[in-house]
Amino acid sequence: MLREYETQIRVRYDEADAMGFVHHANYFRYFEIGRTEMLRASGGNYRQMEEDGVLVVVVQATVNFRRPAHYDDMLTVRTKISDIGFARIKHEYQIFRDHEQLTDAKLTLAVIDRQGNVQKVPDWMRA
Repeated sequence: MLREYETQIRVRYDEADAMGFVHHANYFRYFEIGRTEMLRASGGNYRQMEEDGVLVVVVQATVNFRRPAHYDDMLTVRTKISDIGFARIKHEYQIFRDHEQLTDAKLTLAVIDRQGNVQKVPDWMRA
């Protein structure tokens, strides 16, 4: 599985607030897209994971908003796996517009089953 990945996202009109800035909640969507696309580029996908009963949930998030993004900006989302524990995966994110860093974040995800019980990170995710 890849440990770092970059994907491009163009800010859509409905993601900006009345001030013209990307609303803070949308950054979590961008992080999710980065994570999903990194998994896809590694040969996996969330749909298959969920069908197999492997679910991941965010249990901790820290975000630093440095500069605002705006409607129609082309953003680069850099996603990095920084640590894998027994039942958790830590990701770090950076969002750029051109070479200007707009945001950085750290999210911790836990692996659970459909009943919400903590599960071991699958071996294929560790590889």
